[in-house]
Amino acid sequence: MQNIRNIAIIAHVDHGKTTLVDKIIHASKIFRENQQFDDLILDNNDLERERGITILSKNVSVRYKDHKINIIDTPGHADFGGEVERVLKMADGVILLVDAFEGPMPQTRFVLGKALALGLTPIVVVNKVDKENCRPDEVQESVFELMFNLDATEEQLEFTTLYGSAKQNWMGPDWKTPTDSILPLLDAIIDHIPAPKIDEGSLQMQITSLDYSNFVGRIAIGRVKRGSIKEGAQLTLCKADGVFKKVKVKELHVFEGLGKNKVTEVFAGDICAVTGIEDFEIGDTIAALENPEPLPRISIDEPTMNMLFTINNSPFFGKEGKFVTSRHLRDRLMKEMEKNLALRVESTDSEDKFLVYGRGILHLSVLIETMRREGYELQVGQPQVIFKEIDGVKNEPIETLVVDVPEATAGKVIELATQRKGELLIMEPKGDLQHLEFRIPSRGLIGLRNNVLTATQGEAIMNHRFSSYEPFKGNIPERNNGSLISMEAGQCTAYAIDKLQDRGTFFIEPGDELYTGQVIGENSRDNDIVVNVQKGKKLTNMRASGSDDNTRIAPPKKFSLEEAMEYIQKDEYLEITPKSIRMRKIYLDENERARMAKKDA
Repeated sequence: MQNIRNIAIIAHVDHGKTTLVDKIIHASKIFRENQQFDDLILDNNDLERERGITILSKNVSVRYKDHKINIIDTPGHADFGGEVERVLKMADGVILLVDAFEGPMPQTRFVLGKALALGLTPIVVVNKVDKENCRPDEVQESVFELMFNLDATEEQLEFTTLYGSAKQNWMGPDWKTPTDSILPLLDAIIDHIPAPKIDEGSLQMQITSLDYSNFVGRIAIGRVKRGSIKEGAQLTLCKADGVFKKVKVKELHVFEGLGKNKVTEVFAGDICAVTGIEDFEIGDTIAALENPEPLPRISIDEPTMNMLFTINNSPFFGKEGKFVTSRHLRDRLMKEMEKNLALRVESTDSEDKFLVYGRGILHLSVLIETMRREGYELQVGQPQVIFKEIDGVKNEPIETLVVDVPEATAGKVIELATQRKGELLIMEPKGDLQHLEFRIPSRGLIGLRNNVLTATQGEAIMNHRFSSYEPFKGNIPERNNGSLISMEAGQCTAYAIDKLQDRGTFFIEPGDELYTGQVIGENSRDNDIVVNVQKGKKLTNMRASGSDDNTRIAPPKKFSLEEAMEYIQKDEYLEITPKSIRMRKIYLDENERARMAKKDA
């Protein structure tokens, strides 16, 4: 069984990881000659394809020169760090993929640190060497420095480096002389990644991932550490609280190509999927019936942010979605917790409100967007950062923020970050961009992306990752502008919007249906104001030359889901339905809002 290689591919968002896996799949001839398939074979969920990011880790296996190579595609985004850490437990080596221009990014550092600590053997692939002004040699040096700083061992520092372009389908030892295929990478995997180390002893398999099927329920996925696992065997499930439970294996599958093959026995070193085991959690160990020995559990980083999820109770509820009750919402959140590890859900004193804890805005927004597409209607409150009390001192999460920005606008970015208690650590040129690194409280990141993109005409590239908890940094200025709120329900008119444009920026278009208390724009001052946008023009038979010009309206400001989540204030909700995203005040009635504001004060 030494002909197995288990490798995880780690890379930053957009460095070409999924494309590389596509090319490996094609090179190993999994598909029949006449079979049709798309690009981004592994990003099979709609959200992943649209955003161009990997959210869930996936397994495929390819056969090459009598070897079976199990490839684990991992998410590149730090918000999905919970996925990456456990997946690395299944691998013996990692392919670190870096962009030949950008070099290693902050999230690459996070995952690479975990991989080196587990003692995995790295192969470095410098991708996209066909890009203009790329700098493969400098990037290779910066990867070496990064590994050195992450305390890599002597063996890990003697890593193999390959250069190439996954898109153009080639890899080779020298970036100046392109080869004609991606096979040098597969050869390097077989030559340099060690075969799985197999310990003597009875069965041990740690559950590191899970799948769900409507027919057989939850499926446990993991790598057999020692011994072998047989179909129909009676085994022990070792749980978190030290409880041992008898279980029986119904079916066993190993990964073959893009699918799974049913087998009767799986030996140590291979990755398999087990059905028939109830009530397991990630990190549990499947062990022998006699004298079971659990493996040490996987620790997963704590959530750093929470949001209030509640049912949609706006005047428009139930018009666009299928699932609108609190029972639907509760069941859906509980189902999500089964497979989304970094997520936690807590009930509140109200039946229809839930506190959902996650790793960041992107992590929570992917959940909201998925629910919205499934037909759910819900409302969410402003994202809140989780504070901790450590030795009697209030601590908050601090993140490392990296911004690459044209030199002309670097000053504006530094100003915006320092206003939000960010400290500038590094400022250096990188090609024709300025590379800035800050340490900044997580609170300061909420709403920062919008401001930075506005200040740099959309040219800034921002990335951040969680660093540590540190003492509270003091108050951070919030959004300076108040909201424009709809006074009445009904359709808004172009005439009314035209007359109110000096009040601020609108988020709505003429003809949109509105309700009382809906947030329809941003005031140019710092207070909220209620405006009537339903008022039409008085029709008389008097005409005055020049005053009957057509209305001229500035185009409305549109928000993506994440931007809207970062934009709302404490006294506002975001109403999310399958077709619309609306902002609204929690208390729709103006008098009730005033009463509640007095009560809070």
